[in-house]
Amino acid sequence: QVALVESGGGLVQAGDSLRLSCAASGRTFSTYAMAWFRQAIGKERNIVAAITWDGSNTYYADSVKGRFTLFRDNAKNTVYLQMNSLKPEDTAVYYCAAKYGSTWYVSRYDYDYWGQGTQVTVSS
Repeated sequence: QVALVESGGGLVQAGDSLRLSCAASGRTFSTYAMAWFRQAIGKERNIVAAITWDGSNTYYADSVKGRFTLFRDNAKNTVYLQMNSLKPEDTAVYYCAAKYGSTWYVSRYDYDYWGQGTQVTVSS
């Protein structure tokens, strides 16, 4: 069992940066691939970025490549999403997700555990 708690969301202006954190409970964090998804009002929950259990491989959605960076600290049971050059279209609730195993997946249906979400709002 893994409990995930996101933090770091907020209201920013276009061009600003935010860093989201996802803290996981339990001693087996390093055995989980992790991901961030986001869901805007009236839209589906889609993947933003994902990372393997050891941090050696990452995936980014085309819409965030070059602006967002995903990394993890297994000693702290935490995964981070650094978001730079934010745009109004990045506005959404951001969810952290965990999947047991080494490899990330892009479908939300493949993830086993979810956080409660953190709101990110980017004004123009």
